[in-house]
Parts: sequence; C-alpha cells; structure tokens
Amino acid sequence: MKLLFKATIVATMISPELYAQSDSLQFNKISDNIMLQGQCYNNLRVLCKTVGHRLSGTEAASKAVEWGFEALKKAGADTVWLQPVMVPKWHRGQEKLSLQLDNNKWITVPALSLGNTEGTNGKVLEAPIIMVQSFDELNALPDAQVKGKIVFFNYKMKQDFVNTFNAYGDAVKYRWASPNYAAPKGAVGVIIRSMSTGEDDYPHTGSMRYKDSVTKIPEMAIGNRTADKLYQYCLKHTASARIQSDAHMYTSLVPSYNVIGEIKGSKYPDRIITVGGHLDSWDVGEGAHDDGAGCVQSIEIIRTFKSLGMQPNYTIRAVLFMNEENGLKGGEAYADSAISKNEHHVLAIETDAGGFAPRGIGFEMGAGKKQQIKKYAPLFLPYGVYDFDQEEGGADISPLQRKMGIPVAGLLPESQRYFDVHHTPNDVFETVNHRELKLGAVALTQFIYLVSTHEIF
Repeated sequence: MKLLFKATIVATMISPELYAQSDSLQFNKISDNIMLQGQCYNNLRVLCKTVGHRLSGTEAASKAVEWGFEALKKAGADTVWLQPVMVPKWHRGQEKLSLQLDNNKWITVPALSLGNTEGTNGKVLEAPIIMVQSFDELNALPDAQVKGKIVFFNYKMKQDFVNTFNAYGDAVKYRWASPNYAAPKGAVGVIIRSMSTGEDDYPHTGSMRYKDSVTKIPEMAIGNRTADKLYQYCLKHTASARIQSDAHMYTSLVPSYNVIGEIKGSKYPDRIITVGGHLDSWDVGEGAHDDGAGCVQSIEIIRTFKSLGMQPNYTIRAVLFMNEENGLKGGEAYADSAISKNEHHVLAIETDAGGFAPRGIGFEMGAGKKQQIKKYAPLFLPYGVYDFDQEEGGADISPLQRKMGIPVAGLLPESQRYFDVHHTPNDVFETVNHRELKLGAVALTQFIYLVSTHEIF
C-alpha cells in the first residue's frame, strides 16, 4: 500500500512533463501517418474528378452524398448515416454580359450571375450603366438619376489587408445586398466587381439575398480587369450593358442530406466533438478548396484515429454539411437534430478556408478555455501552426453556437491565394497542393486529440 501511495505521488509530480512528452510523440505519429499514408488528397481527386461541382439540390450533390457516405465507411467510422435536409434549388442556365465601351462596339466579357438571383428570363436587358463606389454614394443620388439604369458597384477588395478574409468580410456586402439598394431607386440590374484579390479577369460567383420588399433585378459579377476597364471608361463616358440570364430560384425546397460518420468515445461517448466542412459547392469549377478540402480533411481525422488505434475519450463526429453556399440548411438541420435529441456537444470545429498550409486555429469561446488551449501551442510549432489568437468558427457550425451556446473553432490556413480561386471556375483539384492539404488534416487531428485526451471541454 505504501509503495502504491508513493508511486501515485511521483506520477502526480511528473505528470505535466510526461504529458508534454507523450503529446509530442503522439503529434509526431499523427503527422507521419497522414503525410505518409493519408488518403485526403486521393479522396479529393475522386470527389473533384468524378462528381465535380455540386450545388445543393442538383444531381451532382446527390452523387456527392453517395461519395461521402462510402468515404466515411472506408475511413473506418464506427457508424455512418445520412441526415435529411431540405435545401433550396437554384438554376444558373445560360448567361451573357456585353458592354458597350470603345467605339460603341459591344464586347462580351467574362461574367457570372450571383447565386440565388433571378435573371432576365432569357431575354436581353439593355440599359445605360451608372457607376458608384459605395452604398452611400448610391443613396445620395436622386432616384431619377438611377431609374432605368444598371448600377455598377465598383468596390474593390482591399489589398492592404494582410488577412484576405478581413478584406472579404469588408467587401462581401456588395455581393450580398447590392440589388436591395439599387432596386428601390428604380435600377433594372446590378453589376459588381468580384470579391477577388486576383490580378486577373476571372469573375467570382457567390450568394446574395433579396429583401422581400424589393424587385428581383439581376446581379452579375465581373473580374478585376474588366472592372478596371469599365471604371476608367465610366469616368469620362456613359457605358451601356446587355444582360441575358436564365438564372432562377425555385420556390420549393428539395430533399438532400448531411453525411455523418463518428467514432464513439471510450470514456464519454455522450460528449461529442463535431468537425466538418460543407459538401456542396458553387456550380463552377470543382469545389476543391471550397470546400472539398474541408470534407476530406474531416474524413481524414476519422481514418487517422482508426489507423493509429487511438481511442478518443469523447465521441468524434465528422459531418459533411449540405447547402452552406446558398442557404445553410445543413447546419440548421444538424443543430435542430442535436437539440431534439438532447445531445451533449462539447466543441464544434469547421474547416472551410481552403486546402492551403495551416497557420493556426481560431476560437469563439470563453477566455478561460482559450488560455487552456494556448498552453499547448508550442506542440504545434514544428508543424508551422502558430496562430491561436483569432476569433474564428464557421458558417455550418454557427447554428450550434447560436442555438446551443457550443464553443466553436476553425482552421486558419494561409489566406493569400484563397480569394484568387474562391467561387470561380479555377477552384479545381489541380490548385490544391497535397502536402498543404495533408498538413491541415494533421493540425486538426492533433487538436482534436488534445481536446479529447485532456478533456478540455
């Protein structure tokens, strides 16, 4: 009995050092396993090349659900299931934007309709362009000056923001809400400068939403080079535009699914850590960075725990959410299900910022928990992960936070290239580097291992 008592005292005295050494060794095992045996890059190739882009409500989205179900089973999840979600259905169809600039010639320019917009029913809408730099500038104009015109919102994403997500957050209101400012003043259409950091001419799509009270006028995005040219012309002349678009939002929701796989906790099976990305994408490109990367990283976490024989104390649940891009119905359905089942969620993590090299993990939770997590920050330094000071969560997990008060976190990859490809035809598998993608999965798996092992929540 005395020997046992002494051994307990010694173990208690040296446990912090032993934990640090043990964690470091486990971090290394996780990294080696993913970098040498990881399947996330191969999974992304299959998703991108056999399914492709997968807007919710489409046949491709249904194929993506089937892919996700099989991928989670293959990864070794204890249980895999489909969670029903009713999602909106939006159709892009044919679209064309022409500008009348030099010598009164009409030129067709690269352009994309914004998601959820109503188009022109296939007809040609022709009108003069009026250019403004901001909502305030538009509001200051007399209605008579705007009536019958197409408003060009020439608001640039700010290049002086080092974190490009901050620039996106500053500019995205011009994509989301421009028709709600232009239509009440009598405008017949809207053109916006894309939410893009790129020095190129690729237009970016993305979601918008009409207020119930406004006329649903078409909205299209142009790339930075076309926007620069249009800007210069409008300074001295009156330009005109022709918009032709089949875009249409159906009135009825259609059935789809979240795809969920989990490993049961060995000590606290009723305590759940959710990690996920969104399975749907816009209907251009292949949805590689947004958010195929987050989906395959979430699946990789399950595979790695199983491959290394790690038994988490908490249940780890990987969720491939449906309909983040133009409705957030998957996130809402997941939170509503958790509430109805009285589930105990301790933490939710999202990876929806691209498959680039990880630089940190952000948190939206109490200061005490943040400080507790940051004590482990030195363990991440050898893997290039150092930033634990940002406020970050994720769209799909925001309903869990809003409705249940669940602490949330989000992976923070390097952001400089993300808004060059975000929501464009260039978001394809070839733009993802296999090492960077795997390192993101490494950081997430290491983080979840720490939370579960040390029972931080």
